[in-house]
Amino acid sequence: MTTVQPSIEQVQARTERRTWLRPSWLTIWSGLTIFVLGIMILFPGLISTHDPFSFKVSDRLDSPSWGHWFGTDDFGRDIYSRVMHGTRYSIGSALAVVVWAVVFGTIYGAVAAWAGGIIDRLMMRTVDVFLAFPYLVFAMAVAASLGRGLKSTVIALAILWWPSYARMVRGQVKSILNDYHVQAARTLGTSNRQLLQWHVIPHTYDQILVRFTLDIGNSLIALTGLSFLGLGVGPPTPEWGRMVADSKQLALSAPWYAIFPGLIIFLVVMNFVLLGEALRKKATK
Repeated sequence: MTTVQPSIEQVQARTERRTWLRPSWLTIWSGLTIFVLGIMILFPGLISTHDPFSFKVSDRLDSPSWGHWFGTDDFGRDIYSRVMHGTRYSIGSALAVVVWAVVFGTIYGAVAAWAGGIIDRLMMRTVDVFLAFPYLVFAMAVAASLGRGLKSTVIALAILWWPSYARMVRGQVKSILNDYHVQAARTLGTSNRQLLQWHVIPHTYDQILVRFTLDIGNSLIALTGLSFLGLGVGPPTPEWGRMVADSKQLALSAPWYAIFPGLIIFLVVMNFVLLGEALRKKATK
């Protein structure tokens, strides 16, 4: 009786599959953090302890205690509850910016690579124009021209965020178009749309996922920075950058007012960066 020995390719495929199915502690921690953030975005009332908009002058600038875990602000509002409800505005807006950038940038870059020639060059020169501007200065100009508000800030950053994805996807598609499986599918009569949809774009997902995860943190920093400068939401919306901006006059007398929102921003960004690094290491193995 003979036994069939697995080929080297089969052994490598099984090893890669086991590597993806065996997450590291870093991936598990980041995944749990993202799950908690999802709860905070969708159901902030489940984990908040007070109404984030209610005023109570008698509790004005109370330090952290059992009644107010993160203390209170200059209007007596519970900072912990405002941070929980602010997740929807801060991270939700960051997700909106990056999702738009991924969708539009992927389509734009794929079309440019597929078209080639003068169309490719013209489309990439447009990308270069956007990338030539300092993103923060350009975002401030766009947000100021559209008017103060969260919607204006998201639009301003979305306009600036997609070109990097377009350039990345364009380079990947250019490389994938020369692969044997794409040439074989084209020989078999596969249409252009099916070729892009099934044989080209799916091979860019790994790099897009890594960049998507990292950019959520970058987008969050940019959004909170614009809100801190006064170009984001107005009061009384509990947005993280706005909360830090409101606390700058009380940094010495009530340090908890700025510390806790700033600490949450730092922890969220760090977790998305760690998750992106973990995904990057898995994708390069």
